[in-house]
Amino acid sequence: MVSIKNIHTLLAENPFFDGMSEEHLETMAGCGRLAHFKPGEFLLREGDAADTFYLIRSGDVAIESDVPAAGPLSVARIGAGGITGYSWLFPPHSNSFDSLALTDVSAIALNGECLRGKAEADHELGYQLMKRFAQVMLDRLQATRRQMLDVYANGRPADAASG
Repeated sequence: MVSIKNIHTLLAENPFFDGMSEEHLETMAGCGRLAHFKPGEFLLREGDAADTFYLIRSGDVAIESDVPAAGPLSVARIGAGGITGYSWLFPPHSNSFDSLALTDVSAIALNGECLRGKAEADHELGYQLMKRFAQVMLDRLQATRRQMLDVYANGRPADAASG
């Protein structure tokens, strides 16, 4: 027998929302819907209005940025349990990166405008969301830093390395 779970239950099962109150999970569930993407489809496009973030349930997503004359540069790859799209939190609410489905992707899409309104009305919810998204941003920043160090350490000329 197949068990069908509602959005609230799916959110509660994800570690990203550990410790969040049942009331806040229920509030957020009201802003959510299920979403599915085929390989090659974009969840988010750089420069588009940031009105959604995705909690990945299954599949793989590349977070990319377009480099002029070079094409897309992969910033991160996320899978089940990962989050993509935090620009909905910050004006001007424009996506900073592309999010591209690499495989079939199942996700929970949460409406950023809906959540911003709920967070303004309930500052504790806003704090809980900001705290979680700040950790995602820090993790991504650190991963990007490590990528840059690898590139520069491996690409540095021998005489420059000696100082």
